Amino acid sequence: MTLKTLSLGLAVAVVSSMSMAAPVAYDIDPTHTATVFSWNHFGFSTPSANFSNIQGVINVDNAKPSASTVDVTIPVSSVNTNVPALDKEFQEEGWFNAEKYPNITFKSTKVETKDKKHFKITGNLTVKGVTKPVVLNAVLNKQAVHPMTKSPAIGLNATTSFNRSEFGIGNYVPNVGDKITVNITVEAEAKK
Repeated sequence: MTLKTLSLGLAVAVVSSMSMAAPVAYDIDPTHTATVFSWNHFGFSTPSANFSNIQGVINVDNAKPSASTVDVTIPVSSVNTNVPALDKEFQEEGWFNAEKYPNITFKSTKVETKDKKHFKITGNLTVKGVTKPVVLNAVLNKQAVHPMTKSPAIGLNATTSFNRSEFGIGNYVPNVGDKITVNITVEAEAKK
């Protein structure tokens, strides 16, 4: 092996590693993403509901995780409580007021790394026109080439909680719990 061949090989290796370290934008896959929220009901039970058709982009910078970002949009119309009358009620003005505020959004403002799999994602949650900071405790499930699509993919789980009354949805508090607990699972694929 000549010095020239060795130099060329090293150059290719460096460029390859740099391209692998470049930030990647992942589109959220709504068919494998869910946001499930739960609340206390008069102390008797803890019902849950979910949103679907979630859209958004996760920008991941493995070389500098703090530069990563999350931008998500959740359509209020997609809520499913498994009680059709409650789904309809949630669209009304006294609840989410979907006609005036059709989407819930989350935009990250800071990403902190706890270790290679655990992250604290701080961001602005907007519900019913009210924006408040919330923190997502996120776990990286997997970041690899998806075996079915052959594209780079990422999967995360996250949890958070907040008081719904802070977003103008305080109906029946305190009998129906103010605190909402949210469990999120996300699968996303690199933009093509």
